[in-house]
Amino acid sequence: MNLEQMKQDTAGMIWKFSIPAIISMILTSLVTIADGFFIGNYVGKEGIAAVNLGLPIIYLYLGVGLMVSIGGVAIAGMALGAGDRDACEQAFRQTIVTTLVFSVLLGCIIACCFGPMLSVLRAEGQVAAHFRDYYQIMLLELPVMVVNSSFGMFIRGEGRPEYYMKISLINVILNIFLDHVFACRLQMGVAGIGLASLLAAVVSLICILYFFMRKARVYRLGKFRFSREVCVHSLLNGSSEFIGEMSTGIAMFAYNFVIMRKIGTDGVTAFTIVGYVAFAFSMVVVGFGQGASPLISFAYGAKEKGLAADIRKRTNRFVFGAGTIVFLLMTAGMEWYSEVFVKNDTVAGMIRSGMLIFMTSFFLSGINAVTSFYFTATGHAFQSAVISASRGFLVLLACIFTLPYLFGMTGVWLAAPVTEAVTFGITMFFLRSDRGTKSNG
Repeated sequence: MNLEQMKQDTAGMIWKFSIPAIISMILTSLVTIADGFFIGNYVGKEGIAAVNLGLPIIYLYLGVGLMVSIGGVAIAGMALGAGDRDACEQAFRQTIVTTLVFSVLLGCIIACCFGPMLSVLRAEGQVAAHFRDYYQIMLLELPVMVVNSSFGMFIRGEGRPEYYMKISLINVILNIFLDHVFACRLQMGVAGIGLASLLAAVVSLICILYFFMRKARVYRLGKFRFSREVCVHSLLNGSSEFIGEMSTGIAMFAYNFVIMRKIGTDGVTAFTIVGYVAFAFSMVVVGFGQGASPLISFAYGAKEKGLAADIRKRTNRFVFGAGTIVFLLMTAGMEWYSEVFVKNDTVAGMIRSGMLIFMTSFFLSGINAVTSFYFTATGHAFQSAVISASRGFLVLLACIFTLPYLFGMTGVWLAAPVTEAVTFGITMFFLRSDRGTKSNG
């Protein structure tokens, strides 16, 4: 990185670093949205609700995978930097094997919990049947997905992020094609959607294995010696990512728990369809955050704290602009959007009445998220953790368990905007303190 270039073209540098990350994040969101489209049109609202009820399972897998992988990547990277190639390769191999073992064990445990989970959520009839059909297959797909993600981190560590982006693109295209074949042509229902995800993940894994067998220069497959120390350090290093994903999973479970009791299947379906927009927008925000973070860290480490703050401010303007664009587009296309996923007047009515309320959260959620990235990048872990915990867990849970009981489905839509507004107050408090610290310095 060039400090002078960052000063002269700050906005350009943010875009340069953010666009590849945004593309990767959007590709990730497209799989989820495409699955929702085919389920809504070829299975029905019960299928959408069933898949959404199991999202905490996916977040649990992601949390475990990130916990092992991020810690392992850090250890391998430090060993590589120290010139210890053997320790580097050993850490890589152990990380992959540990990720796979943890994922398989987790699947065995979750398979025994389907009944209790459906009972707690009061899911019956078609919703329960679709849930079992889909997640019995996904328990095979999720370990592959987690291992692919872990491999992807090491591919980036090889300096080949474009290769993994191509694999992500292949995964998206193949997944959508197979969704069409299994759900539309063969009428296999949610089981077909799950099978499409599994096959696409396996093809991606084959492409990844080819890379590590033929093209990798640093991280190579082979035998490894298990190290308890590496395992413990990996889990500790990645524990914050696990907590973050678990917070999201718990919040999603709470949403489903409350909606199923207060509104029912139609409410879960409507919330899921609106949630696709939120998910896509959050991927854009994460892309900006991932792009700006290394710039902020570099500027802050070079004692250019004013530049670091300027990068944050500019990135916040970009995400605010993105939130405004999404809000206006969805306001104009709301009728069309709801009909894309489901042809049900009750669900469509809930989407129309709730979309605008829910999307007001976009004006603040991007700022809160980017500021959390900023504090992480500048070594202020406490501030970052408080912002993330507030918007993803503490304040959100309080809103989920109070507002729907006071205002019904309107309360469900209000939970996100109220959470982001409260968190925004916390964010502003931390930023004022950060400015005060710089002034004193």
